[in-house]
Amino acid sequence: MYTTTSPLPHDPPPAGPSAGLREWQRPLREQFPIITGHPGLAYLDSAATAQKPRAVLDAVQAYLTGCNANAGRGTYTWANRTTALIEETRERVKAFLGDPDPERSSVWFTGGTTEGLRTVARDWLVRELADGDEIVVPFADHEANLLPWLEARDLLAERGVRITVHPMPYQRDSRDYDLDALARLARGRLRFVAVTHVHHVYGADMNVHRVREVVGPDVPVCLDAAQSVGHLPLDLAALDVDFVVFSGHKAMALPGTGVVWARGRRGGAFRPGGWHGTPNTAGIVSLRAALDWLDAAGPARIEEWTVGLGVRLTDGLARLDAYEVLGCPLSLAADSAVQRRQGLVTFRHRTVGANDVGFVLAAHGLLVRADGLCQARAGESESSVRVSLHVYNTPEEVDRLLGVLSTLAGDRPGGGRR
Repeated sequence: MYTTTSPLPHDPPPAGPSAGLREWQRPLREQFPIITGHPGLAYLDSAATAQKPRAVLDAVQAYLTGCNANAGRGTYTWANRTTALIEETRERVKAFLGDPDPERSSVWFTGGTTEGLRTVARDWLVRELADGDEIVVPFADHEANLLPWLEARDLLAERGVRITVHPMPYQRDSRDYDLDALARLARGRLRFVAVTHVHHVYGADMNVHRVREVVGPDVPVCLDAAQSVGHLPLDLAALDVDFVVFSGHKAMALPGTGVVWARGRRGGAFRPGGWHGTPNTAGIVSLRAALDWLDAAGPARIEEWTVGLGVRLTDGLARLDAYEVLGCPLSLAADSAVQRRQGLVTFRHRTVGANDVGFVLAAHGLLVRADGLCQARAGESESSVRVSLHVYNTPEEVDRLLGVLSTLAGDRPGGGRR
């Protein structure tokens, strides 16, 4: 059904994961039924949603056929077991994140990252701010990490409380946060900072571990971890943030499952407002199974694998003059000293529209994202093509992608670097 294009030749030999790591990855890939069941397709859109291993699917089926019931609303065995599973998953989340103080923190389940960030904004932040306070939030990351904070500003304004929302400053070349400029903002009445762990367009680790020393010991920091949980190890003790928000479906759990981890150290206690109805029990069960699977696979190895595939892709794209890779221009080559892309590479063809490139790739069985990528107002204004890799992807799929892109570009494979 799908044509195969010869891999793009490289000189020197292609970059990518080591041979030893390939032996580790091969049996893991076999655990994804949707991947092995469609050998002609290469799924390259894991930043949108990750595929689910058999262990997650089995856990959900076992729950739905064994003890499906509502939580906290019954005294019979199935209801009690469901309630226990939810509480156990809260503790599992804390352990997976490396919670330094699990007795003090809390875990709340939401529908995803967007709902989680909005809950922090509406149900916590608006209670914490006073007239004249200032916050810093990213205007060039995902829209979900901007609109909730603007909504909080507007809610406060309706009550006569005026706050200042500062755009997070960025370095022009690297697209990293500009910490020197952030330090200048911290000299005012800074009361809250929102940051992104891994950028959903540039694939860059935004070095949020350095934010705490810049803003000081008392300012709460909220971390959007949608593109990092399940992709790389997290160490909350090192990050020293107050909220971590992520989507379960991007971490191999079912859709409609999200998490807000609240540290409970700076500011008032976090508790979502309103009546807490029936939780997404099957989704929560899937999240626990997904975290177990990820822990067993090893987040550090997953990161090494996906970063290696990203290096292979950026190194190949840098040899094709027809493409512009978004993000830090110094991180394209395999021998780059600043390679920080977490298996997520976004690019544009210089003359062919992103949607058209996406259609061409789909016709060759290469499933990528091609649109505006939910960028906030100060982000990229044009559509682009995003390739996001996970543990089930292979170097051969990357080479196949580069081969199609080379043909589409009309470039001579292995040509000069831009």
